[in-house]
Amino acid sequence: MRFILALTFAAFALPVSALELDAPFDNIDGGDMRISDWQGQPVLVVNTASRCGFTHQYDGLQTLYDQYRDRGLIVLAVPSNDFRQELSSDEEVKDFCEVNFGLDIPMTTITPVRGSQAHPFYASLADEAGFAPSWNFNKVLIAPDGSVAGTWGSAERPTSQAMTRAIESLLP
Repeated sequence: MRFILALTFAAFALPVSALELDAPFDNIDGGDMRISDWQGQPVLVVNTASRCGFTHQYDGLQTLYDQYRDRGLIVLAVPSNDFRQELSSDEEVKDFCEVNFGLDIPMTTITPVRGSQAHPFYASLADEAGFAPSWNFNKVLIAPDGSVAGTWGSAERPTSQAMTRAIESLLP
């Protein structure tokens, strides 16, 4: 079973130009941000939802950010209602995350991550890597060179050994 799971969450080595890293995400705090803003740094991108059984993983995402941000790791939360488990407004999401989890990781506004309405980053991820979130809290690790260094499903805890090993391998 572990072998099958390892294959399911296998890392991809995509060329830098394969993913759409310049498409702006709306920042939940105002303005916009692009994954390319963090070129040269590893970026963990996670589609999230406030009313999901995996919402407790926000704690692990903040722990990763706290542990590795000084070495360059960015953790980007992308709230999405694609699975009908997100609150109804960006303000509610932001308040929920601050009050319940004390989050200070970068966060986008509520953003589609699947199908024809998917954000260009997620559309390119599906096209180029064959990876589309199958549920909330799917994780994509972007290497400093812009390639996909790993993907994990909802059940993989952010602080798991598999994820921390992958992250540490990309840090100075």
